[in-house]
Amino acid sequence: MLLTACQAEPTVEARPAMWLVADDDTRIYMFGTMHALPAGTDWDEGQVAAAIGKADELMLELSPEQLAEAGAVFRELAPRAAPLAMRARLPAKAFAGYRAIEGDDPLGGDGLDDWAVLVLMGQRVAARAELSPADGVEAGLTAAFRHADKPVRGLESAKAQLMLFETLDPATQRALLVRAAANADRAERDVIAMAAAWSRGDVDALAKIVNEDVDEVPAARKALLTDRNRRWTAWVEQRLNRPGTVLMAVGAGHLVGDDGVPTMLAAAGYQVVRVQ
Repeated sequence: MLLTACQAEPTVEARPAMWLVADDDTRIYMFGTMHALPAGTDWDEGQVAAAIGKADELMLELSPEQLAEAGAVFRELAPRAAPLAMRARLPAKAFAGYRAIEGDDPLGGDGLDDWAVLVLMGQRVAARAELSPADGVEAGLTAAFRHADKPVRGLESAKAQLMLFETLDPATQRALLVRAAANADRAERDVIAMAAAWSRGDVDALAKIVNEDVDEVPAARKALLTDRNRRWTAWVEQRLNRPGTVLMAVGAGHLVGDDGVPTMLAAAGYQVVRVQ
């Protein structure tokens, strides 16, 4: 029997973690997302479907308008003042890992800041692992809320988000880049494991994978995770002062671990309940 060329992708059932914090007239669902996923991932059922239906608005890291500007902002911020060969930046093992990720399609790293090379490497690894932003949670949520004519907003601007990387001190940028390149042989395996842990709602496994590298670079953890989580926790506290139901969907790494938003809210005295 011949298979048709347009055969549908196999469905992968996912039930990722989601939390709820509420008061008398406000409910805020906190949903940890994967920005890119394998095609056919079924994540919008169960309690997530219920939250989508109940929510008056969607709050993402970046609004759709800001996400559309991110590429231009990256091209503005990423170039180095003067090129520096990747071979001169990286130890031998890390350079070999960089070249393995680069393959036959150069990333143009010589002309880019370390943080920008890191971002491009991450995108290349995700693509090779067959994870696509078009199949990611943000794309699906945006489509659902726009179809329902509900507002979609963002916690950050594209420039503010990328400036978090741009303003990391050079030693921190280099440390992150060297670690990522040196571990290139396991990079695809790690992103697949991250997607699998997210899919089954295993927050402990997810926290371990997300934090494994950044924990070794404390300045990066503070700027990219902890400080942002504090700001987003403050946003949740302020939003509780207005009635309504909100679905707040941010990268899953921001909602797990000892400095995740749910833990910070609980430490501030709020009742946070995991609902999926």
